[in-house]
Amino acid sequence: MPKRSFSRTDRLSAQFRRELGVMVHEAVREHSLPSASVSDVEVTRDLSHAKVWVTALQPEKSAEVVKALNELAKGFRQTLGRTLRIRQVPELHFHYDASVDRGEKIGLLLKAAAVQDAASRAAAGEAGPVDDTHSAD
Repeated sequence: MPKRSFSRTDRLSAQFRRELGVMVHEAVREHSLPSASVSDVEVTRDLSHAKVWVTALQPEKSAEVVKALNELAKGFRQTLGRTLRIRQVPELHFHYDASVDRGEKIGLLLKAAAVQDAASRAAAGEAGPVDDTHSAD
């Protein structure tokens, strides 16, 4: 029998991410919550707990979103049990995924460093990189 490339918890995590993504989208609309989406789900090996990572369109309202989703977690868990028909549905714990915010911050820092580098080169009289893409043939 060939060895499977993903464990059962990995497959369930992916399935939970898909199902919870739809449920969170509906909850955002029904409960007038700030826009949020599920970015990842980590399930323990014994399937007793699942960390659900969510991102918010408005990072300043992330605490409100996470609090509301944690209050709705019991209903999500019941719906998952009916939808997926698995014996044990893990207890859901919602957390804010700040990786998008960190990525944006790093991008801004890199852009600022590039601008500063170009300004210091121009001040020193050095030629910057040559752009040959628009040369006449």
